[in-house]
Amino acid sequence: MGYYDDHYQTNRTTKKKRNWFLPSLIGAIIGALIVIVALPALQEADLLPFQSAEQGSNEITQGNGDNSQAGPTSNVNVDVSTQITEIVGEVTPAVVGVVNIQSSTNFWQQEESGQAGTGSGVIYKTEDGSAYVVTNHHVIEGADEVEVVLSDETHVSAELLGSDVFTDLAVLKMSADQVDKTIEIGSSDSVKVGEPAIAIGNPLGLMFSGSVTQGIISGKQRAIPQDFDGDGRADWQAEVIQTDAAINPGNSGGALINMSGQLIGINSMKIAQSSVEGIGFAIPIDSATPIIEQLETEGTVTRPYLGVEAYSLEEVAQVEWERRLNLPEEVEGGIYLRSIEPMSPADQAGLKELDVITKLDGEPIQDVIGLRKHLYQEKQVGEEMTVTYYRDGEQQETTVTLASQEY
Repeated sequence: MGYYDDHYQTNRTTKKKRNWFLPSLIGAIIGALIVIVALPALQEADLLPFQSAEQGSNEITQGNGDNSQAGPTSNVNVDVSTQITEIVGEVTPAVVGVVNIQSSTNFWQQEESGQAGTGSGVIYKTEDGSAYVVTNHHVIEGADEVEVVLSDETHVSAELLGSDVFTDLAVLKMSADQVDKTIEIGSSDSVKVGEPAIAIGNPLGLMFSGSVTQGIISGKQRAIPQDFDGDGRADWQAEVIQTDAAINPGNSGGALINMSGQLIGINSMKIAQSSVEGIGFAIPIDSATPIIEQLETEGTVTRPYLGVEAYSLEEVAQVEWERRLNLPEEVEGGIYLRSIEPMSPADQAGLKELDVITKLDGEPIQDVIGLRKHLYQEKQVGEEMTVTYYRDGEQQETTVTLASQEY
């Protein structure tokens, strides 16, 4: 009997739910239809307490939810033109591609010319119908012909006026008939670490010509060792500007500019290691300018010449310092002379093989790089230089009159 009562109550409850649900559903449908039909009329009569998205598109509610604070506003137009885009637009026509063309002989002994490499360059002046381009020495090294590719992809034949391996600079001359823009020269000495910088060039070839990267000046007067002859020993230390603006192969010779659109450096080298990112280098324009002028007018760079084959003491085993060079214990660094060129300034000053130079003009010299920097950056052709050296364990001194040598 109990089972019958429970079953009866359940059936009755189900019937009540069904009787309630159907009228509710019909009522909801009828109400929705009424709203859809009546809504346009209510909007036209302005009887709604709100506005649709279409009607309110020209107004915006301000304040903390109080519609009484709403007021008319104008459409916002965003101008994407910035200082950087304006600078790039001004400078890019002065940044060009440089094509190194070299000749070779094929299997049938016929001479062929082909593209050996590409880089970048900067048009820095026009004069008497000619345009002058500065680029890197390594971009045009070994070239039989050189072409300059303008920003509009016009190819112009160029003449190599001269190049310098130590500063990695070269100067080209070409017709100015199709040149519309030259770059403005700035000052690298006035740049500050942390200020913005822009690099423009042709990374990975001419297909990416005019590429722009932005960064900051990461450091000044960085000394980067360079090995010119591939013997594993540094032959020179280039003083460069460090930037984190991306500088890739093909960017070499391109422009590093400041936020005034002025040239502050010639992009040169990048640390090519997979674990290193954001480290690029540029030749400071203040130190490059006198080299550029000399290459333009003379084709070579004339530097003081000593006339010795020298090596750093650090390349010699410490035990040899005493046995072969007879150096006293107080000597901590210097350069030893392996050979002396006949009739050279060093020969005329009395220097001999196995002499060890420790000072130049009273300044300690630790290695060959120090010797070259003193000669090339502090001395002029024809000047005298005081050399302090050791011979057979005794300190001596002589005066050298520097001659000239073209590089």
